[in-house]
Amino acid sequence: MQTIGRAARNIQGTAILYADRMTGSMQRAIDETERRRRKQMEFNTAHNITPRSVQKAVRDIMEGAHAGAPDTPRHFAKVAEEVIAYESLTAAQLGKKLAELEKRMYQHARDLEFEDAARLRDQIQRLGGKIGV
Repeated sequence: MQTIGRAARNIQGTAILYADRMTGSMQRAIDETERRRRKQMEFNTAHNITPRSVQKAVRDIMEGAHAGAPDTPRHFAKVAEEVIAYESLTAAQLGKKLAELEKRMYQHARDLEFEDAARLRDQIQRLGGKIGV
């Protein structure tokens, strides 16, 4: 499913499945990909979006890969700022805030916004671990 999904996100992406017969899991993966593709096409039409491929030099791509790496000082500074902001909350307020973040995370997942859901999941884990929740 992941390989098919990654290929589907490319403007000219194609996934070729080889098998002697169509299995249930293959059919479900194909059906899910088609469902997501229809949803994306409807969204694009409703918002007048024409899909196009990203045009970047290899150097630009590699810089982006290293910019958010966990071992960079900028990453640690952001986590420290989040922790400081949440340390001033009472236990009840913190629990409520973490529950709100979790609710938003699940909503992003339901809306197939997996990057946003993962970002919130990581934030919840960092905050919970740093503050001791």
